[in-house]
Amino acid sequence: MVMDRVRNTLLIFVLVAGTGAHWGALQSVAWTRMLAENLRTASFADAVMRTFDGQHPCSLCKVIASAKKSEKRMEFPQPVIKLEFPLTTQSLLLVAPTRFQLVPIGNEFVESLSRQPPTPPPRATSA
Repeated sequence: MVMDRVRNTLLIFVLVAGTGAHWGALQSVAWTRMLAENLRTASFADAVMRTFDGQHPCSLCKVIASAKKSEKRMEFPQPVIKLEFPLTTQSLLLVAPTRFQLVPIGNEFVESLSRQPPTPPPRATSA
């Protein structure tokens, strides 16, 4: 029971770190702290504007930005796919058909409306 919780918690941390969601969580913490500090000296509208304008980053915001830039992304090289067709000694010959079968043009839906149904329609049973 305890090992399952530890395993699940570790799995969540690995997934969060692997997807880069930890930067979003840290940035949310930084914005919350900045908003709280700005609310001490300014009105709500001014505090929100100062927090999210990008002109007044806090120390945590600067650390997050520099860490994001220095984080190495693994770039996988694109494999070069080269199609090669081996030479054959046989020659290829295309022959056009001599006769074509013409398909009659008609609208089967319209024709089916003029035909009578093959059997009488079923009667509704009432119980």
